[in-house]
Amino acid sequence: MQPYWELTFDADGDVDAAQRDRLLSGAESERVTDLLVFAHGWNNDQRTARNLYRRFFEPFDRLAGPGVRLGYTGILWPAIRFPDEPIPDFEPIAAPPAGPRDPGDPTLDEPTRRLLEVVFPGPANAAHIDRLAQLLQERAEVRSRLDEFARHVRDLVAVRESGPAHEFGDDLGAGEPAMLTDDAVEVCEVFLAMLDDIGATGGTGATAGQELLGGLRRRLWNGAKELLRQATYYSMKRRAGAIGQLGLGATLGLLARDVPDIRVHLVGHSFGARLVAYGLRGMPAGVRCVKSATLLQGAFSHYAFSARLPHDRSRGGALHGVQRRVDGPLMCCYSRHDDALGKFYPLASKLAGDSSSFLGLWERWGALGFDGIKAVDGARRVKLGETLPARGCVSVDTAAVVRRGGLPDGAHSDICHEELARAVCAAGRIARAAR
Repeated sequence: MQPYWELTFDADGDVDAAQRDRLLSGAESERVTDLLVFAHGWNNDQRTARNLYRRFFEPFDRLAGPGVRLGYTGILWPAIRFPDEPIPDFEPIAAPPAGPRDPGDPTLDEPTRRLLEVVFPGPANAAHIDRLAQLLQERAEVRSRLDEFARHVRDLVAVRESGPAHEFGDDLGAGEPAMLTDDAVEVCEVFLAMLDDIGATGGTGATAGQELLGGLRRRLWNGAKELLRQATYYSMKRRAGAIGQLGLGATLGLLARDVPDIRVHLVGHSFGARLVAYGLRGMPAGVRCVKSATLLQGAFSHYAFSARLPHDRSRGGALHGVQRRVDGPLMCCYSRHDDALGKFYPLASKLAGDSSSFLGLWERWGALGFDGIKAVDGARRVKLGETLPARGCVSVDTAAVVRRGGLPDGAHSDICHEELARAVCAAGRIARAAR
């Protein structure tokens, strides 16, 4: 995995200029022909991010043919992954508590608190986090406490209207999701029901109405903790769009200017897939250095690239047409084994007031990492290993390999496979070594 460079972005999309300059000069002096650029998803631990890059990039040197000089870039950006979410074959980012984990315990552990304080810095946010931890510890059977919890969550993830991230939270022009606006008890009921459905709480699977018989049940705080988790991830989703468009896009423009013959291959996982997709939108007009873009378990709308939304023909997706900025295919890798995207993402994305029945929830609010790109003219759907189109959107069913993972996310992070590396090479038309 040499030569390797890193690009670190802050929450507003500003890049570490020294790192950027080292990439620009190094790619030229090393005579790199093909540069692989990877953006991690929800994860705030740089050691884990670097480990991910090392493992994903490992097959490429032996896959590349003669005449190919590969270079590697890992993007580091301020995101968060709750420590209780496992990544297949990776060490946890914090030691688990002693003894067996109680699936019905909604308290906020110390490693998660520390991560929240890093990703949401400042004294006001520290006060929100302290109070959230207290409320989760108390688990009071009083409705006002759950309402208070929701207020602190919403204040924690709020951004200034003038802030760079404010315009990047929505792929469909639909506004804030219901979890940030609807009745707190109802939102927590829905999240609890989904946790019960996947067996993540050790609960009985009681209906939402039953949860409130005789007052709030302590188990409803499991839904409250899931509200915090999903609201935090929504904030990371918004941040990824800002960093991609305002930060990565401009960097790609400079790279094309300084190393005009370089071939760039963008790869992003989860919200990192959203980051690289918005990076395409932020590239200066006329830049043609990106030869492929690979979205691994992308955590954004399957309609993001649509010219017309099936449920509202007057609007299109925020990324409509950006696939034309790729001088090659825009490849979406999806898996039905991804519970984070197949179950929780639609709930967290649902528009406030859209429907109390949740009828058609997964079709309207689904993620492309679960079921591929939808409603794009000419888009193809293929199995992993099949021939890819030369250009345009293509959805690749990777469920044969992206299938392992524990609760609550399923196979969302099961992405380090040589089969996926081969798919990236195929999409980028990277000359392959003879077998």
